[in-house]
Amino acid sequence: MEKYGGGPGINRGGGPEIRGATVVSRPAVIQLKHEILVWRQTAQRINPASREETAVKCLLMQKVLNLESLLRKKLRTFQRQISQEDKNWENNIQELQKKHRITDKILLVKCITVLGIVIFMFFLNSFVPGIHLDLGWIAILGALWLLVLADIQDFEIILHRVEWATLLFFAALFVLMEALAQLQLIDYIGAQTALLIKSVPEEQRLAVAIILVMWVSALASSLIDNIPFTATMIPVLLNLSQDADVNLPVKPLIFALAMGACLGGNGTLIGASANVVCAGIAEQHGYGFSFMEFSGVYPSVLGASVSH
Repeated sequence: MEKYGGGPGINRGGGPEIRGATVVSRPAVIQLKHEILVWRQTAQRINPASREETAVKCLLMQKVLNLESLLRKKLRTFQRQISQEDKNWENNIQELQKKHRITDKILLVKCITVLGIVIFMFFLNSFVPGIHLDLGWIAILGALWLLVLADIQDFEIILHRVEWATLLFFAALFVLMEALAQLQLIDYIGAQTALLIKSVPEEQRLAVAIILVMWVSALASSLIDNIPFTATMIPVLLNLSQDADVNLPVKPLIFALAMGACLGGNGTLIGASANVVCAGIAEQHGYGFSFMEFSGVYPSVLGASVSH
């Protein structure tokens, strides 16, 4: 089925380009490209093991070819007739409000209530020692409670919408982080950072320490989980502040560590849990992007975030 990998003249990069001619991006064209991507991904997920499945896959790919032909016609039409009308942002917002409205307000109230109680329990768990539940159990109990309140009739539909690939990725990532901790790689990074700070002359030591801690934490957090990294770096910074030969205030270093670890998650797709979840949901809706596509903006995003 390789011949169906992409239609002739179609720019699969997402841009509104056909046979070298650039046209204006229009909502109809963007929606049609998204529909083509969804149909193609649906067909590619079918591994035919019978004649019926082969026929279904062929029908899906034929649908892709028909949509690609329609897209080429639309692009040629837009190329000949470029409209001069400009819709202002108020009309666009009104159209979005009409199209995307909350249909189940009761369910919205239930979700907000459960979410508020879960967040409250998160804070309560930090201050009340009598609560013998960790954050994971609080989140799971909140999710189960919401399932009961939502009164869902067909639970299998919910299970099909769970991002199992994302959950498996997180499980593997946690195993990798624990392996790196056991290998003392994170401790090694902290020790080398402390040695570099100590080698700087005293009059420039604080400025260099802040910059170094921020950039090291940002670069490390873009590749590994920032929680074990910050947990390892905090004792290193405390030892630096208590060392009479170094004599550095701990507060600026802690702020630099926190900012670098938080902003470094913008660097790569695996730098933050939100990035992975967003990528999984986007892939499910036909707007997937790869690790390299996300990392293409890594230098500019990370540089702008950390520099400011």
